[in-house]
Amino acid sequence: MTEPRHMDNTFMARAIQLSLENVRSGNGGPFGCVIVKAGSVVAEGANRVTATNDPTAHAELLAIRQACQKLGCFELRGCDLYTSCEPCPMCLGAIYWARIEKVYFGNLAEDAARIGFDDSAIYAEIAQPHGQRQIPLIQMMREEALAAFRAWQEQPGKILY
Repeated sequence: MTEPRHMDNTFMARAIQLSLENVRSGNGGPFGCVIVKAGSVVAEGANRVTATNDPTAHAELLAIRQACQKLGCFELRGCDLYTSCEPCPMCLGAIYWARIEKVYFGNLAEDAARIGFDDSAIYAEIAQPHGQRQIPLIQMMREEALAAFRAWQEQPGKILY
């Protein structure tokens, strides 16, 4: 694994600054994120969950959305992400879907858990069979639902992702 460069400190410092500013402004939780491509900041985000009543408005997701819009693509290959805290399961999934090249983070998930942002239950739930989760996942109408998948397979000119 490559050691962070001095320039990386600047980007991480900005992510941390965003998290502090967010707390002080009262707009959301203590999380900030910066996305960088070719040494330049492409997008920034700060947690806006409570400000927007949107449980998906995490700093990383907002920054990913902004970077994709700015770059005009749905993949962020060649981009690095700097976040003030280890990403939660939702953000980690988005990071993988966006094809981010590298993730730098400040606080550990355990640090976040100590102040009330505990993701460990979600990770534990993912490992459980569908019907044994706290929120059961109940499969139904699979054959009917497969029609959309068949249509996708047959669709000419589709954009794979």
